[in-house]
Amino acid sequence: MTGVILTVTVNAALDVTYGVDDVDWDGVNRVRAVHRRAGGKGVNVARVLTALGHEVLAAGLAGGPTGDAVLADLAAAGIPAAFTPIAGDTRTTLAVHTSRGATLFNEPGPVVAAEELARFLGAYERVLGRASAVVISGSLPRGAPADFYATLAAVASRHGVPAIVDADGAPLRHAPAGRPAVLKPNAEELARALRPGSAEAMEITAGARLLRDEGAGSVVVSLGADGVLAVTPEGTWRARMPYRVEGNPTGAGDALVAGLALGLVEGAPWPERLRRAAALGAAAVATPVAGDFDPDVYRRVHPEITVEPHDP
Repeated sequence: MTGVILTVTVNAALDVTYGVDDVDWDGVNRVRAVHRRAGGKGVNVARVLTALGHEVLAAGLAGGPTGDAVLADLAAAGIPAAFTPIAGDTRTTLAVHTSRGATLFNEPGPVVAAEELARFLGAYERVLGRASAVVISGSLPRGAPADFYATLAAVASRHGVPAIVDADGAPLRHAPAGRPAVLKPNAEELARALRPGSAEAMEITAGARLLRDEGAGSVVVSLGADGVLAVTPEGTWRARMPYRVEGNPTGAGDALVAGLALGLVEGAPWPERLRRAAALGAAAVATPVAGDFDPDVYRRVHPEITVEPHDP
């Protein structure tokens, strides 16, 4: 077994998921199922890796009663955690899941002081010595600089630990400067980072190549039900799904990142990495709560995913 995979969630959350038949935005809605659990993208990655039997360590920031609830849930789930305490209260997120999809309400999170970020950086460097890879993902809390993920990736590189960064907006745009091993935006995030408006397939490939030229080792772009595009040192690859899996897409990208992290630490060939990652993403859609995946869906879809060289 390879070493521990460190996951970083600096804007952790208590995720609340409501299952409803439909939503009447002007009336009363009856909730038929409620799930409350520790969340944030890095925490979701840690859950998937734990379910796959890999050793993880979840790190980040946590504060207030909500932060206590996050840490208690991680302990109950058997996920080792090394969170730095902060004065502000950790945020709550709400996902309303119906048969037609999911609607998300994400609080911005606490304001984090420079001294708290400095304490986290010190703790981060100490735990990197145990890591074979680090996953840095999700939004930044208020007070954190836009290049904070680039800093974390650069620190990991100095320790000889490859980093995967999954971010949006300015943190994604700055991330290549930290020379992460992998950047993982989705198509919309890539378009927002590089130019306003939507991106067609050629633009997605060109945008991924631009981020790689700026310092990222590889750029993997998730395309939802259309699969995955990866621009890597070994060439450009396209993973295509055999069919659409219906369900809740919240957390699918995190499951995909978990698959990429496993492939990274195992040194698996890119087609194998992408097939497993895409299958985990699809299997996560089949579950109602982010951080879970359906093993049966994973086993069914995995052998049917095609991965081919892509030269647009």
